[in-house]
Amino acid sequence: MKTLRIGNASGFYGDRFDALREMLTGGELDVVTGDYLAELTMLILGRDRLKDPEAGYARTFLRQLEEGLGLARERGVRIVANAGGLNPAGLAARIRELAGRLGLDIRVAHVEGDDLTARHPGSLAAHAYLGGFGIAACLREGADVVVTGRVTDAALVTGPAAAHFGWGPGEYDRLAGAVVAGHVLECGTQATGGNYAFFAEGGHDLRRPGFPLAELHEDGTAVITKHPGTGGFVDVGTVTAQLLYETQGARYAGPDVTARLDTVRLAQDGPDRVRISGTRGEAPPPTLKVGLNRLGGFRNEVVFVLTGLDIEAKAALVREQLEPQLAKVTDVRWDLARTDRPDAGTEETASALLRLVVRDADQEAVGRALSGAAVELALASYPGFHVLAPPGKGSPYGVFEDVYVPHGSVDHVAVLDDGRRIPVAPAQETAVLDSPPRPLPEPLPPGPTRRAPLGLVAGARSGDKGGNANVGVWVRTDEAWRWLAHTLTVDRLRELLPETADLTVSRHDLPHLRALNFVVEGILGEGVAAQHRFDPQAKALGEWLRSRHLDIPEALL
Repeated sequence: MKTLRIGNASGFYGDRFDALREMLTGGELDVVTGDYLAELTMLILGRDRLKDPEAGYARTFLRQLEEGLGLARERGVRIVANAGGLNPAGLAARIRELAGRLGLDIRVAHVEGDDLTARHPGSLAAHAYLGGFGIAACLREGADVVVTGRVTDAALVTGPAAAHFGWGPGEYDRLAGAVVAGHVLECGTQATGGNYAFFAEGGHDLRRPGFPLAELHEDGTAVITKHPGTGGFVDVGTVTAQLLYETQGARYAGPDVTARLDTVRLAQDGPDRVRISGTRGEAPPPTLKVGLNRLGGFRNEVVFVLTGLDIEAKAALVREQLEPQLAKVTDVRWDLARTDRPDAGTEETASALLRLVVRDADQEAVGRALSGAAVELALASYPGFHVLAPPGKGSPYGVFEDVYVPHGSVDHVAVLDDGRRIPVAPAQETAVLDSPPRPLPEPLPPGPTRRAPLGLVAGARSGDKGGNANVGVWVRTDEAWRWLAHTLTVDRLRELLPETADLTVSRHDLPHLRALNFVVEGILGEGVAAQHRFDPQAKALGEWLRSRHLDIPEALL
């Protein structure tokens, strides 16, 4: 069977609007996918649905289809997207209406069964992460467009691959290969040079990176590439970085298969082409992940600007002045960012930022009474008093958590254009995850070292999973791997990133990728919507790590 060419046209809800047209007109494709959902997006869509029960899907996708639907039909490209969010049936109906207005004969199917909100009282949205076989069932029955709710990001690729190649549920190595390809594609331009640690090297044009595509083969191997003439670049580094993004161990568990990331091998296959091979798969775990989003209460924030001398004393004064107003607030957090420099040439670089974040179940407790008290200090506090923005009333914030349910407790169904419903059987074979430690490579022989930033020899990419963060770190030579594997221990990571010192940190080795993956539990509190820290999605945690200095062998520099 011929190679299946699957492209991506969206990595998140709000990604480049014209990407769908670019992918449909830029080169050959069989399927174009779009990933619109994230933990925060489900909360946003849940709040949309509170205002309008007919809402709950990614409206941007529908607008993209006003032009893209005809192009896809003309070129014989199928469309698969999780833009259905909390209301895939509603989105499918709107697409049919759009096709009618455009005079297009389009078969639209959707996947449902992920919505478990009714089983979790108090949640705004509770959705199981489904696999790709519902999508596959829709495509096998002739659907031109398939929209889903909460499926795994990689399911947007495993579903079309299973339909095209005729894979069954037990073909774990093939499915795992598609999962890895799907994970590379899911975040769009992060695979083609976007957010890349070594972006300043090589003279690539990164002003407008092209979106990625995968050439999938029947045996589960794939080549990651992009359309000719588009910006950005694809090499082993960009693919490695994306493979490490938001994963939590050597075994990448999903509803259809557990992909062994420690078996993945990458090789440059020509300009802007990276071959992925060797991926092994195992039975999925016995449970499905369910993401629960709920409203956690109300929050407010004030950022005080402290300029010039006596920064610590100025911060202490304003904290003491606001203490009476904060006494009854449930959660109070102060953070002083010393962005100031001595003898600074501009006022901004002479200033530090003192950030106050408050949370409480009572909106009044963190509302204008508190923000007003901060403003009332304007003529009665530290010299140079001002704030970055006028404080407002308390705003709602969300909380995310994971729970797990047995496969058989979810009614996974493919709903076809003619209304037929095809049940998707749950996984019949499951296995508990087990990740035994792998042997380390031989350490480098002793030699001279130099104090320097880790980022001179290592790349990193980090992200969020609920309240946890992952930091993937990789190097580009075998010698650097021998050094990294022995040097960047959990204890050393805690030293370099003091915010992790009191948290549970685990390390997972991926020797074929010359990479380490660290999972930091609880650093993001109750998830991105709770905005627990300065970088609530840990997007720059890896870049902070790369900026830290340690003793590096001169032979590597």
